[in-house]
Amino acid sequence: MQISKTRAIITGAASGLGEATARALKAGGAEVMILDRDVARGEAVAREIGAGFTEVDVTDEVSTARAIAAAGEYLGRLDACINCAGIATAERTLGRKGPHGLESFRRTVDINLTGTFNVLRLAAAAMAENEPGEDGQRGVIVNTASIAAFDGQKGQAAYAASKAGIAGMTLPLARDLASLGIRVMAIAPGIFLTPMLIGLGEEVIEGLSADVTFPRRLGRPEEFASLVRHILENDYLNGEVIRLDGALRMQ
Repeated sequence: MQISKTRAIITGAASGLGEATARALKAGGAEVMILDRDVARGEAVAREIGAGFTEVDVTDEVSTARAIAAAGEYLGRLDACINCAGIATAERTLGRKGPHGLESFRRTVDINLTGTFNVLRLAAAAMAENEPGEDGQRGVIVNTASIAAFDGQKGQAAYAASKAGIAGMTLPLARDLASLGIRVMAIAPGIFLTPMLIGLGEEVIEGLSADVTFPRRLGRPEEFASLVRHILENDYLNGEVIRLDGALRMQ
């Protein structure tokens, strides 16, 4: 897939990894549609890079269908879907205040896992209408897992479960969509220097960086975006979860 000819939607692209991806793809000549709940920030990023924007609640079927339709009108067709929307939660299974809240667990899985699936299933339906290109390819889906899917920490039961679900459905999705010429990949990032982490201060960032094998620093959103671009361009990547973590293995 040539980036300059790609038309992509990116969820969660108003900030963090999604924003970096939107900027990188747009800089490479792709046409981009930002999907996010943060209207003010999403519209600002879209104006700055020359992309489209539409509000979406990825957990809501009607909202997501409307967003996919709006993206189709703006882009003309849909070649790539990059799912970066998600939340991070921290709550122990049994803490000082009692058992883990069921609603907070459900909400984490609903946004991170069900929301990702909701977007990709509708995006796949749109891609299936494309004329096949080289090797019969019609589109690419890239989902965001996490190293927490494999190395979950204390207080990450809900988050790790949601990300493990994303990792676990990668191969079945690739197999399901192979006959339509749609590839499916997932990236499992380590600790990245997103706005949320920057707000924790230098001392915390240095402490987190010390556990990374090499290079001993946090990941940069641009490095995530670079991997997304490579996945889109490398047609033989399919059905795999790629760790992007500087060889970090959480203790």
